Amino acid sequence: MNSAGPASAASAGLARRTVAAVADWLAASDPAPWVVETSGSTGRPKRVMLSRRAVAASVDASARRVGGPAGPLGGRWLLTLPASYVAGLNVITRALAAGAPPVLLEDHGSFAEATEKLGDDLPRFVSMVPTQLHRMLEAGGEDLAALATYHTLLLGGGPIDPSLRARAAAAGVHVVSTYGSAETTGGCVYDGMPLDGVALAIAADGRVRIGGPVLFDGYESDPERTAEALVDGWFLTSDAGRLDEDGRLELLGRIDDMVVTGGVNVPAAVVARRLREHPDVAAAEVLGVPDEEWGNRLVAFVVRRDGVGGDSLDTLRDWVGEAHPRSWAPRQLVVLPAIPHLPNGKADRLRLRSLVEERA
Repeated sequence: MNSAGPASAASAGLARRTVAAVADWLAASDPAPWVVETSGSTGRPKRVMLSRRAVAASVDASARRVGGPAGPLGGRWLLTLPASYVAGLNVITRALAAGAPPVLLEDHGSFAEATEKLGDDLPRFVSMVPTQLHRMLEAGGEDLAALATYHTLLLGGGPIDPSLRARAAAAGVHVVSTYGSAETTGGCVYDGMPLDGVALAIAADGRVRIGGPVLFDGYESDPERTAEALVDGWFLTSDAGRLDEDGRLELLGRIDDMVVTGGVNVPAAVVARRLREHPDVAAAEVLGVPDEEWGNRLVAFVVRRDGVGGDSLDTLRDWVGEAHPRSWAPRQLVVLPAIPHLPNGKADRLRLRSLVEERA
């Protein structure tokens, strides 16, 4: 069964067909794996094969952690994400496990209208990416008020800044941050702690390793990449992280985000997170690009808040240097009207790199 397809084509009609197809797949006697295509945010997309067993394990583990949709009529879900991605698949399967298909945002004129369709007799649940939450907080109004009525907002698919969570909490929105990937049937680490049955470890090179029943079966027609990703029963992610004394995961960014510049390893995601804390910065991403002098130079892509400030490289270098080693400060600044994103809400890193090349 194949759920892959361009997220830009995720119309309400396609979403409804996907919901029906997932329901049939869950009810089948011995279904083939469901295939989810990754976003390809850093390169060639992969086709991830998920067994029904892994999907069921993800549904059950999530329900035990957040409550609500643990059985029939245990809660209602709103689908705001493309049905073709694993986060959309998770909403569909959790809604069906709870006894009713998800309400589709695309069927309604606003988030508030879609929320009303869920009714108010059962807990409400929704999944989003940080970009969606950021826009709702900025816009305010009826949609934000509706979001505050949800039992839980599962937030994943990208870096989650503490300031974003703080703003959400101030608006009465209960956020649970999730970490995972298509290879782990979506989010399997909630607020830094693995779900029941999920194993979490850090490899010798700093990569996050994940084990347990939520793991994928492999990449379709790609045994070589499967062997690289599935090692001794563990999924070897492309993310760097560390575990605190309580076993809580702290993500440091992707392994390929570790930019070696001037002989120093710099976690680009940590620098980007610091830039987003600047009062004049509305959004930021940081990448390394080849440089003759430095090997790689750190480039900051910044969206100014309200169109003013945040556009001085020296100012932002000083800002980063106040919290981190000065060697982590970016050496180039690109000011943009908006960060380009893929349809699933992740930053389009390939497009960002091309912007630097266009300005060279």
